[in-house]
Amino acid sequence: MDKPDCDPRRLDNTYRQFGAVNRAVSGWRRLYLRELRPLLSVAPTTILDIGCGGGDIAVMLARWALRDGLVLDVTGIDPDPRAIGFALRRPPVRGVQFRQAHSSALIREGAVFDVVISNHVLHHLTPGELGVLLDHSGKLARNKALHNDLRRSRLAFALFGVATLPLPASFIREDGLTSIRRSYTPAELTAAAPAGWRVEAGAPFHQILALRRT
Repeated sequence: MDKPDCDPRRLDNTYRQFGAVNRAVSGWRRLYLRELRPLLSVAPTTILDIGCGGGDIAVMLARWALRDGLVLDVTGIDPDPRAIGFALRRPPVRGVQFRQAHSSALIREGAVFDVVISNHVLHHLTPGELGVLLDHSGKLARNKALHNDLRRSRLAFALFGVATLPLPASFIREDGLTSIRRSYTPAELTAAAPAGWRVEAGAPFHQILALRRT
């Protein structure tokens, strides 16, 4: 799906199916309850979702906050126009906005957010790009940064391969299997992260690279 000439219909189906897949496996409900909801109040809390893709995580978090009667403003950014195009076609959700941008643009603008997050982004990056992402996250996050990513595992590879066989006409299965192969072990991610960042356990077959101000 990263190829610029990939089938647009399959790509749209992939963004559409990501919502169900992420709800099932990525662990954001637990992260919302443990990491985000304690920060929320009637005053807006701001979140930046870097590499937001089709926008499902941003929308999911905002809807949970709305159901809890809390105020959450989520900005999703992605440099890929196809991803942002899909996100902007979503039905509007209060407190969610999307823009095609790289995190460097927000730094130039002097933007700051209470929390910076990403989902399944780290394994896509070269070592240099990972360093840039973490540097930018530290500059953009007022309170904490949480990068949720896959943890490489043979069992995860086998289970995901079987579980995604029924998903039709999308890149979910092939992209997911490639992502698991590319992802870090906890020791590898710890070694790659600069001082101040900590690798924490996440949902099954997931890990969080976290930076906390307090």
